[in-house]
Amino acid sequence: MEDGCCMMAKAKSIAVEGEQGVSISIDEENEVGINTQHVSSSLPIITVSSLARLLWDVDAAFKSLNAKQTSITSPSNMCIKTPQDIIITKRKLTCARKMIRSAFVEFYRGLGLLKSFSSLNMLAFGKILKKYDKVTNRNASLPYLKALERSRLNNSNKVDQLIDEAEKLFTEYFAKGDPKKALILLRPQQQKSCHTTTYLVGLFSGWSISFLVAFIVLLHFKSSHLKGSRLENYIQILYPLYSTFFLIVFHMFMYGWNVYAWCQTRINYSFIFEFSPNTELRSREILFICTSLMMLGIASMVGHLAFYLQGPTLFDPNSLPYATILVCLVILFCPLNIFHRSSRFFFLNSLKRIVMAPFYKVIMVDFFLADQLTSQVAAIRQLQYLFCYFLKLGSVLPNGPNNAETCNQPIYHHLTYLFSFLPYWWRLLQCVRRWVDERDGVHLANGGKYLSAIIAVGSRITFQFYPSSAWLIVFIVTSSLATMYQIYWDLIMDWGLLQPHSRNPWLRDQLVLKDKRWYFLAMVINCLLRLAWIQSLLHIQMGDTKHHLLDFFLAMLEVFRRGHWNFYRLENEHLNNVGKYRAVKTLPLPFRDDFVSSI
Repeated sequence: MEDGCCMMAKAKSIAVEGEQGVSISIDEENEVGINTQHVSSSLPIITVSSLARLLWDVDAAFKSLNAKQTSITSPSNMCIKTPQDIIITKRKLTCARKMIRSAFVEFYRGLGLLKSFSSLNMLAFGKILKKYDKVTNRNASLPYLKALERSRLNNSNKVDQLIDEAEKLFTEYFAKGDPKKALILLRPQQQKSCHTTTYLVGLFSGWSISFLVAFIVLLHFKSSHLKGSRLENYIQILYPLYSTFFLIVFHMFMYGWNVYAWCQTRINYSFIFEFSPNTELRSREILFICTSLMMLGIASMVGHLAFYLQGPTLFDPNSLPYATILVCLVILFCPLNIFHRSSRFFFLNSLKRIVMAPFYKVIMVDFFLADQLTSQVAAIRQLQYLFCYFLKLGSVLPNGPNNAETCNQPIYHHLTYLFSFLPYWWRLLQCVRRWVDERDGVHLANGGKYLSAIIAVGSRITFQFYPSSAWLIVFIVTSSLATMYQIYWDLIMDWGLLQPHSRNPWLRDQLVLKDKRWYFLAMVINCLLRLAWIQSLLHIQMGDTKHHLLDFFLAMLEVFRRGHWNFYRLENEHLNNVGKYRAVKTLPLPFRDDFVSSI
């Protein structure tokens, strides 16, 4: 007891008595003790109001402590004696304020949906009664409509009162008393469509086609200058660099058309991915980015070929691919508020959580993006060549910058295992993290799918490097098992199809597309494209040039399959949300578990 009193005597603190009997104490180390056991839990809006005022009082106490360096001694508040007390730092306080602000916005959105639901029901009643009068040739709707207008469904203003209260509280605590700013934050509006974007998409598409024609013509008429070892050297330089670039651009094209298809079929992808309405990229903006990058890449190819055919010059043509990729990286990581910064940072943050799996909680957008990466194994596999190429370009590696064989030595081939395993490994760790968080065995089963893919990819690479009958058998067995595993998961778990007793036989009860034949066609296409690895067993005899083209074509087919898979995956997720009446995000709050359970 004496030690506790000595500690209280030495500490400098500020004690604040918040509303609803909430006590706050701050010591000189900027630690806060909060007792929230008396916070009212009668209504969500009252709870949010109490905690918002509480946080504001703590913030005011911090400012007073830093400015005046005064102390107000309160033993009952300085000593944390009960388990209900929470110790937070100033950093946690800022995080808590952001969490409550997000909860306010989502709560306000839920109130708006509830109000719209009420209005929609009133409209539906009226139309149903009018239809009844029309079919039965009676005039029975009038008394029913009058009774409906007097009902609580139409007359209750409880939702309007909650909306007004939420606006006032948000304006006071999160908008610094500015109602206009508060409404902008509470009601984020989608960006207006711009016809200039559509025009530029068409313009850049035309330029891309023109550059592609120029490249083909130049390659055809100057093919006599590219023969033998010079042609092979050119292909070895060109293919790894530009194939990676165009595979990524093609994947972005597929995502752009996914967004367009989701909008046309009213699939709420923005809610599923938790996009912000005022900053999300729509299909026009995505296609504009794709056509811009496509034009840049093909123009770089034309310039590279033109300089390469001229022979040795002061300008090194191999620097053009380097400049193209460097421009894209500068745009991606640019900190300035240009080029859709919020979307770029959203993508980078999601990519960071994927790479750092399993240390971050897995959300929908993270494992969806990780699934996209598993279809970019062909592009990711070229990263080891890209790193070597750029080091060689600066003469960091021996043999000069124009010798493509430098980056094709066996020592670099072993890195192929690492880069090929990475997407599946990240996805496997995400499944493990989801199992740890949710204790649902289906996540371990899903992780088994990616483990089987790692084994299949490893056996395939080993067979390519060390061809033998034994490795051929291992390759066929592991790839067959992994393919069957993946097809089962695609059709039954991810798409929710092949339900024999559903309302739509061998599909599912709820469908977005009216024509059921699209679903059967989609299953056939997905299965066929999953079997693309069989081409490795055909032993087709062809030159290196045609072999590279075949590999690129098969990689494009896998990206196409992923874009095709995306639509039905999100359709199933959307229908699950509709079936479970999930229209508002569930956000974490900075409260104790026992306090949250009491609300």
